[in-house]
Amino acid sequence: MKNKSNNNYTMKKILLLIVAFASISQVHAQDANNSFSLKQAIEFAMSNQPNVKNAVLDEAIAKKKVDEITGIGTPQITGSADLNKFIDIPTSFVPAQFFGGKAGEFFPVQFGQPYTASAGLTATQLLFDGSYLVGLQATKTYTELSRKATVQTKTETAVNVSKAYYGALVADARLLIIDANIDRVTKLYNDTKALNDNGLVEKIDVDRLELTLNNLKVEKEKVERFKQLSYALLKFQMGYDNSKALTLTDKLDESILVVASLPDSVDYNKRPEFGVVNIQRQLQALDLKRTKAGYYPSLVAFGTASANASRSEFNIFNTDYRWFPTVSAGLKLNVPIWDGLQRHSQIAQSKLTLNKIDNAMTLMKNGFALDYENAYNDAQADWITNRLNLYNVNTLEGRERREQPDTRSGEA
Repeated sequence: MKNKSNNNYTMKKILLLIVAFASISQVHAQDANNSFSLKQAIEFAMSNQPNVKNAVLDEAIAKKKVDEITGIGTPQITGSADLNKFIDIPTSFVPAQFFGGKAGEFFPVQFGQPYTASAGLTATQLLFDGSYLVGLQATKTYTELSRKATVQTKTETAVNVSKAYYGALVADARLLIIDANIDRVTKLYNDTKALNDNGLVEKIDVDRLELTLNNLKVEKEKVERFKQLSYALLKFQMGYDNSKALTLTDKLDESILVVASLPDSVDYNKRPEFGVVNIQRQLQALDLKRTKAGYYPSLVAFGTASANASRSEFNIFNTDYRWFPTVSAGLKLNVPIWDGLQRHSQIAQSKLTLNKIDNAMTLMKNGFALDYENAYNDAQADWITNRLNLYNVNTLEGRERREQPDTRSGEA
């Protein structure tokens, strides 16, 4: 009985250890899933940010649109079939003199049978159309536009995630610094209050420290709200679930204090948003060319094959009765002659739209120049702010290390 009791006790210990190990593993797995470096945050955003996902979908839609346009120039085949039942056979009029009547009079007669059916195929092939040829030229440009739009969205998302990640790091640092200041002032307040109780310092010194301490506590509440907002913004930019916890593995260090080396001049062609507008201008120019090509004739080849049946009874599908075939082929030439100046107005609209795009590109270039100046000034200001934050954090960590008791003598 004793051995059996010991065995049960041992089994319970093993089960408890297994459960504890599984729980610890689950916690570590959750922590790993919720912890992100800046690089990991950007990679997460590339797969989960809705704007990036929509940009990828737009690129896929653009490719299918190109397939749609290309398909216009391939053979088009359609089939048709119909089945009719005449409740009353159509009436025709024939000259009465055919049946011995007077000239100038007509007799009503009914030709045909109550059941008719037909089935056929029609095939067309576009041989020449200036608008279609220009459309084919535009497909490559259209695909390039969607690709550049995706690159622009990913670039903007990476920048936004980087800014939000840095803002969250700064919020963590500010909260760490203000907690340390509160601890320092609290200790100073308690020491000064004790001195005041012994009559060694004035009451006003205690009141000043109390006011400072209260202001720090109010400032801490502001910093905590700023931290919550910073993390919420980072989750939004990443496409991360706002209800889940998020841990940042990167820290403030010297790597963020490097002032960005700005070029001597602005290279517009390296800006993805400028590339998108430039592609849009090319598409608009092709649209103008397509509209002008509408003045050219178009040529289409066609062919039809059909069969018809007529019955006095409903036996359309009886193979003992004949179907009568009809086959034809030909060419169809369309020559635009007069359209009420519609195409002329469309060409004028396309030219005006081109002028608008040119104006937008000029405005964008001026905006890039302004961004360049602001970027340089912001880089200098950020460098000073980052240096101050890092100095405060390093000072705080150094103070904490100095205040830790030395346990080496005890070990010895």
